[in-house]
Amino acid sequence: HWPFKVTPGAGDKPQITVEFKGETKTFQPEEISSMVLIKMKEVSEAFIGSAVNNAVITVPAYFNDSQRQATKDAGAIAGLNVLRIINEPTAAAIAYGLDKKGGERNVLIFDLGGGTFDVSLLTIEEGIFEVKATAGDTHLGGEDFDNRLVDHFTAEFKRKHRKDMTANQRALRRLRTACERAKRTLSSSAQAYIEIDSLFDGIDFNSTITRARFEDMCGDYFRKTMEPVEKVLRDSKLSKSQVHEVVLVGGSTRIPKVQQLLSDFFNGKEPCKSINPDEAVAFGATVQAAILSGNDSSEKLQDLLLLDVTPLSLGLETAGGVMATLIQRNTTVPTKKSQTRALDDARQQLVGQVFDGIPPMPRGVPHVDVTFDIDANGILNVSAIEKSTGKENKITITNDKGRLSKDDIERMVQEAEKYKSEDEANKLRIEAKNGLENYAPDKKVVEVTETINWLDANQSAEKEEYEAKQKELEGVANPIMQKLYAAGGGAPGGVPDFGAAGGAPPPAASAQGPKIED
Repeated sequence: HWPFKVTPGAGDKPQITVEFKGETKTFQPEEISSMVLIKMKEVSEAFIGSAVNNAVITVPAYFNDSQRQATKDAGAIAGLNVLRIINEPTAAAIAYGLDKKGGERNVLIFDLGGGTFDVSLLTIEEGIFEVKATAGDTHLGGEDFDNRLVDHFTAEFKRKHRKDMTANQRALRRLRTACERAKRTLSSSAQAYIEIDSLFDGIDFNSTITRARFEDMCGDYFRKTMEPVEKVLRDSKLSKSQVHEVVLVGGSTRIPKVQQLLSDFFNGKEPCKSINPDEAVAFGATVQAAILSGNDSSEKLQDLLLLDVTPLSLGLETAGGVMATLIQRNTTVPTKKSQTRALDDARQQLVGQVFDGIPPMPRGVPHVDVTFDIDANGILNVSAIEKSTGKENKITITNDKGRLSKDDIERMVQEAEKYKSEDEANKLRIEAKNGLENYAPDKKVVEVTETINWLDANQSAEKEEYEAKQKELEGVANPIMQKLYAAGGGAPGGVPDFGAAGGAPPPAASAQGPKIED
């Protein structure tokens, strides 16, 4: 469904292949993400009128260690100092609870966006936001619903017209845009219409989709959103009745069926819609940025404390492929846990690799203490200390698989600067073109308006003055008329005149040249 190719790169890492200025370019996911961040940086700088160097970046709560590190790398490529990686539902909870007073409240954040889904359960009391549990699916969101609609309409097109349009990227892109629009319409209407001119092979496509049909085709996805809700309740050891508020975040929570399922799950409790589902995460991240940058003169911010958790259990793989957990999921971060590991005598190496992609320990270490350290960004660092000889040899184990090296990041920073310069030059070119295009009609309107105003104010002027004004107006109007005539395919020399000085009449209707109406 994508208008670009995704191909396997080194270590089977996905890379994006696109056509740019007639060349085939390959980008890492971090580079694409950095382009979005660069654009946001430019928009922010234009709005506030000063440079933006620091950033708080939000990620889905269920992002793993590698995804968080990749996001941080994207910030570096964009020229930003990433102060903190913050979980999206937690940021939304800040937006919801910043002004809330009173006793302890258990709040469930239901965040269903365009591509990811998170559920977090927090306890909020007097400015303390404590995440009790989090769950989610990094591959579920509005795009999946769009895909179902696209599949439905491509099948309908093939059935009606005996033509398969699935290989035509442009047609699919236009259909996807129409499907997304229809999906939004179905949140407020019982039926939506699809109308696309010349969709494929010159065929116009018209169809309808009802809300009931849409809910039926996406029913499995909608029901799937309830599983993480059940999971966070189990993990936090709370019952449905103990949840005081269910807060909707993300554009896809506008879908009525999703709201209905959630309400039914909580025995008729209506979800909270008091915060903007599109802006809540950004609002919360802004509050966190104000605290981290020291701009927390507000009493509200001074009292705010955020206690987040790690979404996934982390541990070592032991002999037999069993996971020895060091850090349980939903442990408050930052956190540090250590464990002494015996070695496989036959191979003289630590048996195991860190789950979630950290490589195995090196050979030749007889007995080690392994330490897992998760920072406030949710990013894992692993170290091992060998003590059996009486000496302490510490090594830090890094997960380089699929990650960018410092050289890669530096190269991407330079390429981002190059693309930025090209974008700036292109922007100036377009502005100059638009300025020229706007100048001609503006000048025409000004000249005509001035002439009309002059006529109104000079009803008794001399003949010579009227002729002079007409010549001025002809100097503006005739070149425009020539362009219109040329565009109409007329022969040179047949350009109509508005009348020579001295008041000659305009050409008769039968004269050569186009007839300009209104």
